[in-house]
Amino acid sequence: MSIYDLRNGLATNIGTISGLRTSVDIPDNPNPPVAVISINSVNYDQAFGGGLVEYNFTVTVIASRASERWAQRRLDAYTSTGSDSVKEAIESDKTLGGSAFDVRVTEMSNIGTVSLGEVTYLAADFAVVVYSD
Repeated sequence: MSIYDLRNGLATNIGTISGLRTSVDIPDNPNPPVAVISINSVNYDQAFGGGLVEYNFTVTVIASRASERWAQRRLDAYTSTGSDSVKEAIESDKTLGGSAFDVRVTEMSNIGTVSLGEVTYLAADFAVVVYSD
């Protein structure tokens, strides 16, 4: 399976959150709210015969400019349960449209600011593990 297909599957699942855009490439000038999907590592041969590969992704959710008052509330909604939950959206189709065996969001971390260009945004990272062949 290609990493591109897996990233697109993740983007499709995240895209079920109303108003949250997705990007499989790191944007130079993001238009928040946006979820940026990047690959961290690939662990091969996770099963006998090499038939299982573990892909570790980071989904960085950039909520809005850090100076906006409602930025924290928006990020809170993405990290909670319910219709805006990034975890629930990612895990809504565990096969990523037939590209994976399983998908799990294992943690949310690095909540804080990120600077892109000359703008500071409030963001959080979600660790995502995808099992595929």
